[in-house]
Amino acid sequence: MSGIFSVKAQDDDRQTRYYRELLRKAAKKGGELFGPIPEGVRREFFCLNAHTWIWHEEWTDAQGERHIVTTRYDVRPNGVLKAQDGQPYRFIELQEAKHLYKAARIYHHYVQNELTAKH
Repeated sequence: MSGIFSVKAQDDDRQTRYYRELLRKAAKKGGELFGPIPEGVRREFFCLNAHTWIWHEEWTDAQGERHIVTTRYDVRPNGVLKAQDGQPYRFIELQEAKHLYKAARIYHHYVQNELTAKH
C-alpha cells in the first residue's frame, strides 16, 4: 500500500516541478512582450492568480546602484488597481488598462501554446 502513496507523491512532485517551470518560462517570456530586454536587466510579467498580474524588473544603473520595481495589478469588476513597491493602490487610467489587457492576452496565448505543446 505504501507504494501507491509514493507513486502518487512522485506524480504530485513532478506536476509541481512542471508547473513551476512553466510559470518561470511564462514570466520570462512575459517580460519580453514589450521588446527586447537590455543586458543586465531582469524583467518578468506573469499571472499570479485569476485576478492578479505582476510586472517585475531589476537593473543596475550607471552608478552601480541596484533597482528593483514590482508592480501588482488587481483586476476588479469596477476597474484595475495598481500598487508599486508598497505604495497604496490606485485605479489605473484607460490607456494603461488597454496595455495590460493586450499584454495579458499575449501572455495567455503563450501559456496556452506551451501547455498544448506539452500534452
